[in-house]
Amino acid sequence: MNDTKQKILDAASSLFLEGGIAALSVRAIAARAEMSTIGIYSHFKGKQGILDALYTEATELVSSAMDVPFETMTPRAALVKAADNYVSLSETYEAHYRLFFGESDPGYRPSDQAQAAASQAFGKLLKLTAFVMLPGTSADECREAALGTWALMHGFFGLRHHAGAREMQVSDWRVLILKTVVGQMEGVLTARGGTGSPAG
Repeated sequence: MNDTKQKILDAASSLFLEGGIAALSVRAIAARAEMSTIGIYSHFKGKQGILDALYTEATELVSSAMDVPFETMTPRAALVKAADNYVSLSETYEAHYRLFFGESDPGYRPSDQAQAAASQAFGKLLKLTAFVMLPGTSADECREAALGTWALMHGFFGLRHHAGAREMQVSDWRVLILKTVVGQMEGVLTARGGTGSPAG
């Protein structure tokens, strides 16, 4: 991606963090990027193109977070590493995360390319989940466990950014999230008659 396009995406990200989805107009993005609205349209064909680029970036970041070396790690270590990568993603790229896993534009529909990137990212989560689960676990069971883990982490991220988060007095969200993710997987394994803990 060229520097101008990245400048536009950075401008959109900063505007979103300041004012939410309502702040993402082409005029506002152009002003923040210090360029004309014509320049925005020439690079992204408008707001939808910008949203699609950010969505694709977000799914590629999620996909990268799921890239853990299974072959050299125990299932538990792989699960914790992937979850830790995911927490880092939500902190470092907060606008990407909140825009496409939380507050989204109701008029936006991801392009085929963006949807393919999202499918690839979820596929890596399924692969990780299958690695952690017991031998003989069905594809449907792996999918259910993966969705449960994903939903659990999203719930924590939502709470962390909630207006009342300070009153919750959580000393370390990262530690709490990782501990709960492992506990959730232990619960799944116990329910299936396993040892009650991801191996290792």
